[in-house]
This record gives sequence, C-alpha cells and structure tokens, in this order.
Amino acid sequence: MRTVAEAMKYATIDKNRFVGDPAFVDVPSDRLLSRDYAQDLAERIKDGEVSEVPRFDPAGQCRDTTQISIVDGGGMCVSMTHSLGMPSGVVTDGLGFMYNGCMGVFDPRPGLAGSIAPGKARFSSICPSIIFKGDAPYVVIGAPGATQIAMGVLQAALNVLDFDCPMFEAVARPRFSATSNAIDVTNRIPFFVTAALEREGYEVIRNPRSYGIAWVHGIRITQDGLEGGADPATDGMALP
Repeated sequence: MRTVAEAMKYATIDKNRFVGDPAFVDVPSDRLLSRDYAQDLAERIKDGEVSEVPRFDPAGQCRDTTQISIVDGGGMCVSMTHSLGMPSGVVTDGLGFMYNGCMGVFDPRPGLAGSIAPGKARFSSICPSIIFKGDAPYVVIGAPGATQIAMGVLQAALNVLDFDCPMFEAVARPRFSATSNAIDVTNRIPFFVTAALEREGYEVIRNPRSYGIAWVHGIRITQDGLEGGADPATDGMALP
C-alpha cells in the first residue's frame, strides 16, 4: 500500500504541475512517459522517501458519469467513459447526449497548467483504457468516480496484472487512494494494515463504506473466453 500510495502521490504532483490543454501548456510527455523517469521515482519510493502533496477537499463520488467496456465477437474492443460532471442540461437535437459543464475542474489560481483561460480545454480524470499483452488486447477497463477514477482503475488493473485476479475479483477488492499526504481507505482494509501505515507516519482517513474509490468496470480477455466484472458498489452489470 505504501508503494502504490507514493506512486499515486507522484502522479498527482505531475498532473498538477504539467498536465493541461496542450494548446496552452507545453506538456513534457516524453519525460513523463520515459522509463528513466519512472525508474527514478521507483528508486525514491524504494528508499523510503515520502513525497509532499497538500490536501484539498476531494470531490465526492459523481453519479453523472457512465462507463462501458465492450469486446465484440470479432475481438473489437471499446472502453468509453462519458462524464457529465456538472451537467449542463443541454442536449443537441438528434445527438441524444448531454454536454458536461465542468468549469469547476479548472484551477482558479493563475499561472498553472490547469488554470482557467478563455477557449481552454479543462483537465479530465477519466481514463478509459485498453491494456495490451504483446500485440493483443488483454484488459478493457474504465470507471466513473470523479477525481478518483485513475486511482480505482489503477488498482483494478494491478489486481489483474500483478495478482492474476479474475476480472470480477479485480474490481471487487478493497481500494485506497493517495492524492495528498493522507491515504484514504475503504472500510474493508483491515485496521492492522492501516496501523502499520500510521506507524510509518502516514495519516489514514477511513471511509465507513465498504466500497468506493471509483466504480470500476472491466473485461479480461483470456484463452478460455471473456471475464466481465462490474463494481458491486454500483448498478452496473456484466453481460455476454
């Protein structure tokens, strides 16, 4: 948990510092995606270094976002996250979907990557993903969940990739999030685990709910067929 939490914190630092509309911000994509940079951060985490991320009031779970993960009979894959965030109430005739109105996602402070500006596209936390094994798609995944989407998708993906979980188990395991110095945990994470984190100096904020940190929906493509997993905290479902 400490290792993943620190990786989450570094991702949050980089997101706040660098990620914005590329028409307005020079995003150092090559550096952020480089193996050398990842190795440098990994070494810091292994050495026990604790990164510093100030905490802001996190946004609540958003029930205005929809995720679909699809694999058809021909092997074509789609992962789509449709986020309304703060719904605008506007629907264009004939299109059948509502436009979002997420102006509140901009940073009101000037001079930052995420600062508000005329004509500027906002940052989004959605991350519909298709993970490949070699040249073939292996996991089709995504989630609703406001600012916690990436953290939920990350953990469900790690459950498949590192622990070989079936997809339903991968999305059902308890989750945590560290987008600040504190680590938010769902209530199925045992107290003896969080006590160990607290002994290492981490602040732990326990949510009374058993599920949370996004609502992940995914498909794993195996030699034996497809495994579907819908987060048990939601009204989603897996259908053949």
